[in-house]
Amino acid sequence: MPPTVVRRPQGGGRRRADDREVLAAIFLVASTGCTWRQLPPVFGPSWPTVYRRYNEWSQAHVWPRLHQTVADRMGECEAAHWSLLAISSVSLRTGQSSK
Repeated sequence: MPPTVVRRPQGGGRRRADDREVLAAIFLVASTGCTWRQLPPVFGPSWPTVYRRYNEWSQAHVWPRLHQTVADRMGECEAAHWSLLAISSVSLRTGQSSK
């Protein structure tokens, strides 16, 4: 679902942060309203990494595709609670950095 990862031709550098860890950190920011800088280190990736990946995924339109995928999966369940499908962006400030 995320955009393809571009490998650096010269190699080296740090290992790419795990997408699942980054996604968990993004969900924490979205659900609690904390700032990017307030992310606890338990998530692994640093806040600049999480913020950068959020921007990359936003530009690649990952969020609407993720929402559609969740809706499709819920549609496959007979006992789906559609009231749980609402995804709010109230606590995310797009286009601004908390640097």
